[in-house]
Amino acid sequence: MDSTIEEKVLARIEANRDEIIAFLRGLLSFPSVTGDELEIQQFIARRLEIMGLEIDMWEPDLEELKRHPAYVAVERGYENRPNLVGKYSGTGGGRSLLFNGHVDVVPPGPLESWEHPPWAGEIAGDRIYGRGVSDMKGGVAAMTMAVEAVLAAGVKPQGDILLEYVMDEELSGNGTLACVMKGYRADAGICCETSSLSVQPACLGRIWFEIRIKGKPAGIQRRWEGVNAIEKGYMVVEAVSRLEAIRIDEISHPLYHDNRGAMPCMVGVFQSGSFPSSFPDTCLLQGSIASLPGEETAAVKRQFEEFITAFAATDPWLKDHPPEVIFSGYCGDPAEIPVDHPIVTTVSKMFNRVTGEKARITGREGAADIRYLIKYGDTPTVIFGPGLTEQM
Repeated sequence: MDSTIEEKVLARIEANRDEIIAFLRGLLSFPSVTGDELEIQQFIARRLEIMGLEIDMWEPDLEELKRHPAYVAVERGYENRPNLVGKYSGTGGGRSLLFNGHVDVVPPGPLESWEHPPWAGEIAGDRIYGRGVSDMKGGVAAMTMAVEAVLAAGVKPQGDILLEYVMDEELSGNGTLACVMKGYRADAGICCETSSLSVQPACLGRIWFEIRIKGKPAGIQRRWEGVNAIEKGYMVVEAVSRLEAIRIDEISHPLYHDNRGAMPCMVGVFQSGSFPSSFPDTCLLQGSIASLPGEETAAVKRQFEEFITAFAATDPWLKDHPPEVIFSGYCGDPAEIPVDHPIVTTVSKMFNRVTGEKARITGREGAADIRYLIKYGDTPTVIFGPGLTEQM
């Protein structure tokens, strides 16, 4: 980048510091819990119009999404839940760049647990507080204000710039999938999810599972005639934990240095029983398993099923009444691009130029929408955004 252009852009950012903070606080004021994304999208669209960008705001077609192999099943549709894309058309001859961010957030939980109100965007010292400030309204503000600063400084990029604001990331990722299906793609992309300012050219896959276990009901007076589904369920939970240990020991990836964080295979829900004095006849386990870049989702599912089947064969009851494994709900593939791809090296170089520090290149310990951009959108994409991942 020409040093004069860089100085103009940085000067614009510094001069507009208060305006940038105000924009972020505006984003935080919207309770855009997944399913209620309309008002925040309208707010952002007005800003993009002021910036002079072309605006495309639409409600994804659920039936069309269902036909895509990467679609994640959801319980509600997308009426009044638009995606938003702003486009700057370059002067020609340059490479295009896509920014991606989601506007939905998870629920805030009990309001009395918050030291600062979740929708107020309160500032205390050098920190700003609110639901979604790390995940990921800080990133949404950053990508918007970065492009605004470039254009306001009089810079006219040769390549197109796309700003994607998607809904329903927290539950599915279908918002980004809808952008891909509509044809939005670029020579490279930056997903501004929180990354602790690490450059992340890879993300994990995530697969939700259910395991249904049968017992044999019996009253407390004849309990020896029954089989307690809770006890059998606990045995299966231990088996799932053993599979996690095996995967941690046997599978690795150079961008993931601590497989304990990268390779969770765990049960998060255990449901069984309805009366204190009787054996339950069913047990439901729900959990998730992570996959590393390079693994195929179908192969990971198959390994999981085969492991549970083999374990069940070691128990007389479970051998004759095998647990039923069902994969339902969230399912996202892992994805990666080469660490020497130009978007990785460029972001890393600019991070060093601005901060004086060497960029950390890591894999994301979680699923992310970059899987759609990389695998289906022909857009090599990294994750790079403000905020700490442990604050998500």
